[in-house]
Formats: sequence, C-alpha cells, structure tokens
Amino acid sequence: MHESPAVRGRGLRKSFGDVVALDGVDLDVTAGQVHGLVGPNGAGKTTLLGLLLGLAVADGGELEILGTPVGRTLAVPDGVAGFVDGPGLYPSLTARQNLSALAALRGYDAGRAAAVDDALEQVGLTDVADDRIRGFSLGMRQRLGLAAALLTRPRLLVLDEPANGLDPAGKHHVHRVITGLAADGTAVVLSSHRMDDLAVLCSEVTVLATGRVVFSGPVSKLAAESGELDYRLLTSDTAAARRVALDTPGLRVPPGPARDRRPDADVLVVRGAVPAIEDLVVRLVRAEVAVRELAPVVAPLEAAFLALTGTGPTEEEDGS
Repeated sequence: MHESPAVRGRGLRKSFGDVVALDGVDLDVTAGQVHGLVGPNGAGKTTLLGLLLGLAVADGGELEILGTPVGRTLAVPDGVAGFVDGPGLYPSLTARQNLSALAALRGYDAGRAAAVDDALEQVGLTDVADDRIRGFSLGMRQRLGLAAALLTRPRLLVLDEPANGLDPAGKHHVHRVITGLAADGTAVVLSSHRMDDLAVLCSEVTVLATGRVVFSGPVSKLAAESGELDYRLLTSDTAAARRVALDTPGLRVPPGPARDRRPDADVLVVRGAVPAIEDLVVRLVRAEVAVRELAPVVAPLEAAFLALTGTGPTEEEDGS
C-alpha cells in the first residue's frame, strides 16, 4: 500500500438551499487504495464525488487532492479523472471517435491514437471501437466512460456506479482495470450499491447517511459490524436440525415460515453471531445431521450497511 495521501477532506459541508447534502464529512484516501463510497439514495455520495471532480465546491471544511488544497473554485489538480451520473459521450460518434475527440479537447497530440486504442483494449471494447455508441448498452457506455478516464493516466480516479449495467464479462474487464490501476499507485474512489463489488475491490469504505459519515475504515471491520445474521440452513433432517438449533446457546430460530423462493426446499432459518453458527455446525455433525447448505440470507457487508444507515430490505427483497 502506498502511503502518500490522494484525498484528505475535513469537515466538508455542502447545502443546496435548505437541503444539507454534506454535514461535516471527513474522507481519507491514500495512493494505491480502492476506497468505496456507499449510502442510501440522498446520503450525499454524488455531492462528495462532485467535489472530488471539481463539479462543485464545498461551502465549508478543507479539501486537499493530490497534495494540493482545493479552494472555492471549480478546479482540481491535474491527474484527476472520472465521471458522475454516467459518462458524457457523443451518441453520433463511434467509440474510437469519442475518445479521440476527448483527447484532442484535452490538448493531446493527434488525439493520442495509441492511447485511445490501448484504453479501448483495457475495457474490452476493441471489437466495437468503430460502432456508433447510440446503439451501446448501459454497461458498454460505462466501460467507454472508464476508457475516457484512462486517457489522462489519472493519479485519482473517481467512478460513480462503474459496474452499473455490466454483464459478467464487462465486470471482469472493469475490475481488472481498477485493481491494475491501484497496484500501480492510482487512488480510486468508487460509489456503488453493489456490496459484492465493494467486497472484491475495496480495501476501505466510507458509509454515508443523511450527509454524515456513519462508518469509515477497512471492509473487514465493516463486515464485523453486522453482528447477528439470519442464515439459511438446509440439512438431511430439518426437524432434528431445529431441535439442535434451539438447544444451541446464542442461536435463535425466528418464528414463521422459512423464507425461500424454492417451494421444494425444506429450509430452516437460524439467527446468531458467527461463533454460535460455528457451534451449531459442530452440534449437527455430532447429531449425525448432514449440512447441505449454510449461507447468510443477507451478506454480512450488506447487513452492516443496512444496520448503519437505518435502512432495511423491502418486502420483495426479504422474501415476505
């Protein structure tokens, strides 16, 4: 991990009329780090990303980017790239023409043809480089936006929902680019609603709720904040498994039917912290009950997010 700071924010405040978007936010991102920014809609994520990209200025607090203090003007140091609310692209141009035009606007000699081709290859769009982007899917546009950011060889890359609309192949390309940039020393700040992406990509996360930081630190520490979780338990003998679960200290069997979308699955839902779940497995083995499946109903990272932000799954999401 590189030690030099890429972003240092202290007490950042931003309001739009009577709406407080950021209320004393601190943010620290080091070079070579992938830092996740998460929170429910309206939490202030987009506003904070906008500050980092020079699309907005803070009403108060201190912000330093790549070692340079950012004042009250819409300007950030060279070496910052990214997008918020989707990349700005020209629908009537091809992917290659879009990147060449952007490179020319930034003063790169002859559109930096080699850099354009390299960026397209990195995000997996070489085969459609000469197609007009008005026919591109959302995921392809996201990948092209990332390619545009790569043209600047950024030292700080800011991405808003970079995995939005991506198929598995597209996600693989984007993840590979992000991890490669971080390994080379680029700091990456990304906003995402996908907890699985955060778990794979990020070393640290900042969780926002109503414009305030409710958590900031390593992903592993955030996952530990989840506490007790509901687990789906599928065994060779559901009745025996229920008896064992009820006798396991620190474990509860919530009332009501098992929440499972497969009508033929005889699933038991148990609730407890990790040590109690581990104890349950040992007791089931001793009782000669085979464990066929054991998994959290909600992933630990997502559960911690829901608990910290005061939000919860919808009826459709929790199966009720």
